[in-house]
Amino acid sequence: MPKSAIRKIDLIRSNTFSEMCRNHIFLKLECYQKTGSFKVRGAVAMIEGLSNEEKRNGVIAASAGNHAQGVAYASSMNSMVCTIVMPKNASPAKIAATKSYGAKVILEGNNYDESSKYAHQIAESEGKTLIPAFDHPDIIAGQGTVGLEILEDLKDIDEIYVPIGGGGLIAGTAIAAKSINPKIRIIGVESVAFPSMKKSVKIGKISNVQEGYTIADGISVKTPGKLPFKLIQNYVDDIVVVDDLSIVKTMFLLMERAKIVTEPAGAASLAYLISNRKRLSRNKNIVSILSGGNVDMYLLGQVVAKGLMQTGRMIKIFIELTDKPGALKNIVDEITNANVNIVEVVHDRLSSNISAGTAGVYLSLELENKEQSQILIKLFDKHQIKYKLIK
Repeated sequence: MPKSAIRKIDLIRSNTFSEMCRNHIFLKLECYQKTGSFKVRGAVAMIEGLSNEEKRNGVIAASAGNHAQGVAYASSMNSMVCTIVMPKNASPAKIAATKSYGAKVILEGNNYDESSKYAHQIAESEGKTLIPAFDHPDIIAGQGTVGLEILEDLKDIDEIYVPIGGGGLIAGTAIAAKSINPKIRIIGVESVAFPSMKKSVKIGKISNVQEGYTIADGISVKTPGKLPFKLIQNYVDDIVVVDDLSIVKTMFLLMERAKIVTEPAGAASLAYLISNRKRLSRNKNIVSILSGGNVDMYLLGQVVAKGLMQTGRMIKIFIELTDKPGALKNIVDEITNANVNIVEVVHDRLSSNISAGTAGVYLSLELENKEQSQILIKLFDKHQIKYKLIK
């Protein structure tokens, strides 16, 4: 693989998350990789290995985002024609990013599976080479360079936590890491809504999961890859799951404490460590792969707001007041005296649950910590202010 095609991503030790998890936590920042994701590694590895005739005929891939950008980038590096099939509901930002590398984008299907089916049809009819997202030896080998780089930077590793979608990243990382140190434990992390690989390994054969929902679309795979599945059976020690609340909180902490922006799937492995830190053994060298950073800006805004609420630094309350001049001012004065910042005020006089002669007020309040929220609530109780916390 040409070194100029990808970046060598450093492994960094995080003091914040090490203290939080009572272990030595090292972060592999694939969110800083070219195209913003590890996916470019596999795409470059496979496309570089194509014959001259295959390169002339061009390539095609199906993807909701990261694989699309990786294939488009690798194709542009080789001056090849590239077609990407994306779901109709794909992020506009990811569509634009894919086009920026010179790829032709076709929006077809309502999900990845439908887009993939259409990409296969085009590959057969037009003689293009299909670049799969995870189920190919060259793709897995390319992703395995993540594991090699980790071991170059840190020899003494106890565990590596890797997000699992189709399984290409963890399969490649596990083979690379265990070829150097067989004692390293490799743990995969899936979304609790899409535990397809965990289920498949448990029953011993490829298995589908029902349609679910997770903000971590990069690991929302209903059917894992056949080749990754076989490799994971032999090389991966455990597969665990994490929920969206933990992912959101971790994305927020990464931004605030480490100044690192990840996408939801990219934060999954660290999210598991943080949410299960009380059950972890202590003082181990643990690597968490942050697999990507291509997050929609609107979602990022929601993550910040929800992260503030989860950490007790923002609350939303509903207050019903007598609809008279000065009623709201009295409340605002009490909040100001408590040194609390009012972020948003919304009046409601028309809803059916608002009594005649009163006004409902929704207040979004920014706090220093959870303790300050308790002080504020005691203040409301003291002045007999009726309120309701909105979650």
